[in-house]
Amino acid sequence: MTDSPATVRPDRRAEIAAGLAGVRSRVADACAAAGRDDSEVTMIAVTKTYPAGDVLALAGLGVVDMGENRNQEASVKAAEVAAAGVTPRWHFIGQLQRNKARSVVRYADVVHSVDSVRLARALDTASAATRDRPLEALIQVSIDSDVARGGALPGSADPGAGLDAVAEAVAGAEALRLAGLMAVAPLGWEPERAFARLAEVVAEFRAVHPGATVLSAGMSGDLEIAIRYGATHVRVGSALLGMRPTLR
Repeated sequence: MTDSPATVRPDRRAEIAAGLAGVRSRVADACAAAGRDDSEVTMIAVTKTYPAGDVLALAGLGVVDMGENRNQEASVKAAEVAAAGVTPRWHFIGQLQRNKARSVVRYADVVHSVDSVRLARALDTASAATRDRPLEALIQVSIDSDVARGGALPGSADPGAGLDAVAEAVAGAEALRLAGLMAVAPLGWEPERAFARLAEVVAEFRAVHPGATVLSAGMSGDLEIAIRYGATHVRVGSALLGMRPTLR
């Protein structure tokens, strides 16, 4: 039995409220330790595998930003939430195939995973055809330059996947807005090492693209370190909503 998207059980609402209070406290403490104001950091509630009812509960608690990483799940969930009269700011944070671009741009406000010139062009074409405002795009950066994991490559002259080439493609697109960068700490890397390296990439990137100020980095297990190294957006799922079986 699944939760109705239009209703949220009181006990589940209380669980989510407690999780939200804990995450907000962690963010505030991390910002204080880093000498930053907590208004500088946006929490994205990663609602993948959780029902639409949880999105409604989060929205009722003041959360605006929701993250999804599978288009098939996200498109249905976004429609259910909209039918309930709630319009959160949807972030698509997963790897994205070009043939899904037209579907994603119909509901997403921000795409975090632009990692190639070809994907940038596909999103631009889809956005121009279906949206009345530019799609905000973050370029996913490969911290360890492992092409198998996805992400544009800093310092690479690759015309299709080098960070400079992807940034130029996004910045030059009519229906996209280059908002900033996104990264995930590579497997096997300590978060301190990963985000310190990311901070170096960000500094070089912003020297060329000063208006691209968003840095999406940090998740439930490492958000404090990401905030110390300048994250403006943290993506939080399990610490906020608890563990849940994967939806199929």
